[in-house]
Amino acid sequence: QVQLVESGGGLVQPGGSLRLSCAAPGFTLDNYAIGWFLQAPGKEREGVSCIFGSDSTTYYADSVKGRFTISRDNAKNTVYLQMNSLRPEDTAVYYCVTDFTPRTSCPEPYYWGQGTQVTVSS
Repeated sequence: QVQLVESGGGLVQPGGSLRLSCAAPGFTLDNYAIGWFLQAPGKEREGVSCIFGSDSTTYYADSVKGRFTISRDNAKNTVYLQMNSLRPEDTAVYYCVTDFTPRTSCPEPYYWGQGTQVTVSS
């Protein structure tokens, strides 16, 4: 069974940066659409960003546009979410998702990783 594995979360001060990684050990993510969701305490999960499978077009929620960057490194079979200018309201568990489809859109969130905690606090 394929598993998505996130890493890179942690505690950071407001204005700081983190880079999250999403990998699927033993399975290639090349050409599949990959997305990032977050779930803040007491709130529902919401989409943050995605990268298309076909041409690596990217999408960002308005709340993170200009601060977060999604990218993929096929040589490392990893998708990244670079998060800059972090704010306390970015505090959440971040999940990578996919539907293992090389779609020209964001993926349906059928498969989820275990999540990585991001805490922005002084």
